[in-house]
Amino acid sequence: MGITYKDAGVDVDAIKESENSVGKLLQTTHQDHRVVHGFGHYAGLVALPGGMLLGTHTDGVGTKVLIATLMNRYDTVGIDCMAMNGNDIVCVGATPTSFVDYIAANRNEPEIFIQIARGLAAGARQAAVPIVGGETAIMPDMFGGDGFAFDLAGTITGVVNEKSLVLGDHIQVGDTIVGASSSGLHSNGYTLARKVLLSKYSIHDKVGGVGRIGDALLEPTRIYVRPVLDTLKECEVHGLAHITGGSFNKLSRLKNVGFEIDSLPPTPPIMDLIAQEGIEPDEMYRTFNMGVGFCVISPRSQEDQIVDIFKRHRIDAMPIGRVTRKTGVHIKSILL
Repeated sequence: MGITYKDAGVDVDAIKESENSVGKLLQTTHQDHRVVHGFGHYAGLVALPGGMLLGTHTDGVGTKVLIATLMNRYDTVGIDCMAMNGNDIVCVGATPTSFVDYIAANRNEPEIFIQIARGLAAGARQAAVPIVGGETAIMPDMFGGDGFAFDLAGTITGVVNEKSLVLGDHIQVGDTIVGASSSGLHSNGYTLARKVLLSKYSIHDKVGGVGRIGDALLEPTRIYVRPVLDTLKECEVHGLAHITGGSFNKLSRLKNVGFEIDSLPPTPPIMDLIAQEGIEPDEMYRTFNMGVGFCVISPRSQEDQIVDIFKRHRIDAMPIGRVTRKTGVHIKSILL
């Protein structure tokens, strides 16, 4: 048996149980009929006066911030933060409207905060959303060690009219799954990646095909907001999925049907290296995006146009599978 995410300290099943318990408690606040959709999708939705819906989502960068600290490079994690939020909010068909960030650190480091802000601003330009506020909290007792330590998260809002809402309920057997290429690990699975790679390599080591380990791990998460919004305008779309924690299992939250994936693009070299260090294939496909960062589910007649839209935005995309009657996510011979 190879090393698993659970071995690295992240028990995905236990986390889901905790999330379900917390979700049930928080749902008791949904007494107001304005709540259109709560937990279980990529964004919560409430009705606004005038017939529009407000979507809200919050997310962070995870332990990728530890790589930034090891590399003493902080100008990319802001892009990750924007990507993790922007890519999720568009999954319900919403157009991003505003973003706020939250930085918690053990001490005041103005130059580092400026680097983080540069990444946030770069990501905001890619996602076409304004950053309208934020918070910086200095908490020396919250972080151990003598060096600089921080965490980064953000919250995004978006709007969508009810007719344009995409929740996956229109997905049909026979629909195609178009996968847009990832830029690398994005911002998920880093606890497992660090355990496997940094037990053997230095952050500064260079590996053939991968380059410097630290640079590969810091490669920013790709932002899909603009091509997805164009796709929504130009094509018939039945479902949208940002492939993050849990990898292709994210598709299951859209509808209780089968998702058969059999034509994935080449795996990014950093993931090949992780697999070589003792991760079984099924664990890789449950943890990492394996080269696909976003999925669009649509009628088969739309797949060529969707691929062209992503290529227009300089992002490779291709049909990677289809929707079937057999429930669950099936990747080649692997059942997730």
